[in-house]
Amino acid sequence: MKKAFTFLFAVACLCFVGCKEEKKSPPSSSGNPLTAPVDYIGAVGKAQQSAKKSLATLGLDQAIQAFSAEQGRFPTNLNELVAKGSIGQVPAAPHGMKFDYDPKSGALKVVPE
Repeated sequence: MKKAFTFLFAVACLCFVGCKEEKKSPPSSSGNPLTAPVDYIGAVGKAQQSAKKSLATLGLDQAIQAFSAEQGRFPTNLNELVAKGSIGQVPAAPHGMKFDYDPKSGALKVVPE
């Protein structure tokens, strides 16, 4: 009897733990089938902007790291990469964005203008 009670108690505890409500983040779409195309286009636009930001910084990050390895310091600004021949020219930031470069840490970000 004691073993059966212990077993049932353990099963009940597992069910209670397994049935806890999980906190989920709200969906990025409204869930309405009528607005699905608009939600999709919005998601594609966000993904495209994110990809442009990643691609814009990738080459510059590599040039900054190569410059740092050669010179033993980070460039004072992005134009110094051009002057030293690390890159041909500073690429344009994505539309509506600008590069934010920190010469102390060598960190490069793409931020809104």
